[in-house]
Amino acid sequence: MSGRADDRCWIFGYGSLLWRPGFPFVERRPAAVEGWARRFWQGSTDHRGTPGAPGRVLTLVPEPGALCRGVAYRLDREAASGVIDGLEVREKGGYRRRRARLIFPDAESATGWVYVATPGNPDYLGPAALDEIAGQVRRSRGPSGDNVEYVLELARSLRDMGAEDAHVFAIEALLRAPPPPRTGPERGCGLR
Repeated sequence: MSGRADDRCWIFGYGSLLWRPGFPFVERRPAAVEGWARRFWQGSTDHRGTPGAPGRVLTLVPEPGALCRGVAYRLDREAASGVIDGLEVREKGGYRRRRARLIFPDAESATGWVYVATPGNPDYLGPAALDEIAGQVRRSRGPSGDNVEYVLELARSLRDMGAEDAHVFAIEALLRAPPPPRTGPERGCGLR
């Protein structure tokens, strides 16, 4: 059946909400948003890093023709405001809630909420070379755990749902590779 899913309250997850929603829901469905791509361009000073050493977590960035696959959670009407209040606290580190058109595999669609960190927030890190992103992830840890765990859980979740994401999988591959050797002055070998 194609058309519109009922317009109850939906939350779209594309990052940690894929494996750890942390709120009650009535229904969980694969979904996607068009015109958006997942990127590790947001700093995390409250979950996967600290104010002095931010981790890197996901945000969505506009990209014509992109399709970001994730999960939509339908909330119970009675519980929706409490869930949203909890998400406002969880996503307080630079994220803003916005409306998005969610597309389901059966061609139905619905309007839902998605949290996006934009360049105007103080924790926004923006683009960087993949090896720089991986290096920062490798060094970061915060109250919610290692930044590496965030990336690996995300990659696992995407594979479990059959979703491809070249950016995420490239960072994952760098993290699974042995860390690059430290560079610096040679010590103790008499070379100058």
